[in-house]
Amino acid sequence: MSCGEPHETDCSEVLDHLYEFLDHEMPDSDCTKFEVHFEECSPCLEKYGLEQAVKKLVKRCCGHDDVPTDLRAKVMGRIEVIRSGQAGPEEGMGNPLA
Repeated sequence: MSCGEPHETDCSEVLDHLYEFLDHEMPDSDCTKFEVHFEECSPCLEKYGLEQAVKKLVKRCCGHDDVPTDLRAKVMGRIEVIRSGQAGPEEGMGNPLA
């Protein structure tokens, strides 16, 4: 997708990292580059708007389910084990929460 015009930040880069932008998971300097790109490129701006609307819809429709406390504790415990280096992420893949 491209508007056919050259941009400082290529459309493919913007679209490849769109969810990082939407989720505020990129450095401010990259966010600024994306914002400039959206001002210049209506096809990418349209794609951004569509993905933003989908995220809001999913959050509204699916964001009300509470995670059971024991499941949350198991997941967090597993994350801590992996981060500490005591176990590799491939261990226990048959049942990652076991």
